Amino acid sequence: MFIREALARTMSDRMAWFWMLFEPIAMIVLMVLIRTVAMGSVQHIGGAEFIPWIVTGLFGFFLFRENMLRPIGAIDANKGLLAYRQVKPIDSVMVRCYLEGLLKSFIFCLFILAGVLLDIGLLPAEPLVALWAWFSLWCLGGGAGLVFSALAGLVPEVARVLRIISMPLLIISGVVFPLNFVPHDLLHYVMWNPIVHGLETLRAAFFALYQPVHGTSLLYLWYWALTLMTLGLMLHVRFESRLKRQ
Repeated sequence: MFIREALARTMSDRMAWFWMLFEPIAMIVLMVLIRTVAMGSVQHIGGAEFIPWIVTGLFGFFLFRENMLRPIGAIDANKGLLAYRQVKPIDSVMVRCYLEGLLKSFIFCLFILAGVLLDIGLLPAEPLVALWAWFSLWCLGGGAGLVFSALAGLVPEVARVLRIISMPLLIISGVVFPLNFVPHDLLHYVMWNPIVHGLETLRAAFFALYQPVHGTSLLYLWYWALTLMTLGLMLHVRFESRLKRQ
């Protein structure tokens, strides 16, 4: 199943690898242009340069987003395999989450290597913390993918709603603008978003002088991740027969 998904993801379209690389590059260029117009120049963010800062934030968010969205439709795509008793609907979801995490990790490593060659400064100051933050965002997205793949199998409109909210989610997760710009009263509510905690920890691990927003905690992110994983597993077990028939 993994090989089948990997071939479908990377070989079904001859431009598949191009789009995987082009999307983050296009987003980085767009963010730099927006900041240049808004601020007058690409200014230094406290403790980090803007381009490395935006690269880490975008990749961390893309890791979460793809693990949340890609599992939707995985059951339908592998419906033919469900004829085998040992294959469960959740298997296709888990395989897609695993594959997306591997692909995003590989592409992020390519960007880090390019940053080193171009002297941009993308090597993490604390590699182990960066790996743990990356893995935490992966698990958070995987937990959301488990939940929403089951819900989308029962209520197809869920997939459309998720795709609509993915862009606002990018904005309120601190990907584009530093959260220090957010008024304190609003920041309290923004910090309810677990993605923020993962991105801030990831950036703090990459940039030694970067100060994450007060209250950042990976433990809080893991509360969400474990809750979503548990709920997702429960939904798949409870509605397994209905998901097979969809």
